[in-house]
Amino acid sequence: MQNLPGKTAFVTGGASGIGLGIAKALKKAGMNVVIADIRQDHLDGAVAELGTDAVLALRLDVTDRAAFAAAADAAEARFGRLHLLVNNAGVAVVGPVDLASFGDWDWTMSVNLGGVINGIVTILPRILSHRDGGHIVNTASMSGLMPHPGAVIYTTSKAAVIGLSESMRGELEPRGVIVSAFCPGAVQSNIAESGKTRPPEYADTGYAETDRRRQQGGDWLHLFMTKEEVGERVREGIENDELYILTHHEFYDGVKDRAEAMVAAVPEREENPEYKAMFAMLFRNPIHAQERDRQTLKKGKNAEP
Repeated sequence: MQNLPGKTAFVTGGASGIGLGIAKALKKAGMNVVIADIRQDHLDGAVAELGTDAVLALRLDVTDRAAFAAAADAAEARFGRLHLLVNNAGVAVVGPVDLASFGDWDWTMSVNLGGVINGIVTILPRILSHRDGGHIVNTASMSGLMPHPGAVIYTTSKAAVIGLSESMRGELEPRGVIVSAFCPGAVQSNIAESGKTRPPEYADTGYAETDRRRQQGGDWLHLFMTKEEVGERVREGIENDELYILTHHEFYDGVKDRAEAMVAAVPEREENPEYKAMFAMLFRNPIHAQERDRQTLKKGKNAEP
């Protein structure tokens, strides 16, 4: 998938924020781009920004499986084969876990994890069928790598997406499909407005007061990465076949601490050689060493002479 020109990308949540930034970068790289989004006003704005040449805008609720299939059909009717799926649509609820309702849990998981699953089940077979190769980018979050209090539901959904992506990577890469877990830090987006698309069946929330206070907490967007910056970072990650596409160096110490905590937690006890030999595939996944080597080589090439 290093050669993007002329190929087709399908981007969910693609009409604003991170998704629109990715769509802009992919179009600039020469791809046909399908932007699928639940909000028509965002789709209208995205088309005004991107134009209609090599762009197809589709209204889509990623939790609606029949609608997802219909959108994929429409994309193929317009552009032919699909090569890149960006499962980007997402929502967020934050607040103390003891205040969370079933509606808070079910809505977040249905979009952030269920939407990714629906994208995979709908579009992966189409990518595999044409044998041109392809790529799937699943938008997680640094919250999935660096869990913190107050975001239990969101973190759960995003950590699941990371694990899903890692498991898929080793299974699909031999078949010509690369999988990446995209874990951005703070980006200028509309995720704070996701409550406007919350379905009535999930209306019950324990976070009404928390949300009100958060909305009054000030505007920090000037500290966040722009959609254009993050879009170019994702394009780079796709072209480099990266397993983890990260955006912010500020997380370095936290990621290192977490990894070291896991290593330190491995018990010092004698191994069972028969058990280790029988289930060797469980104890080490080669994708991690491969990604370490890929990133080391990349950073070495970019180092100052």
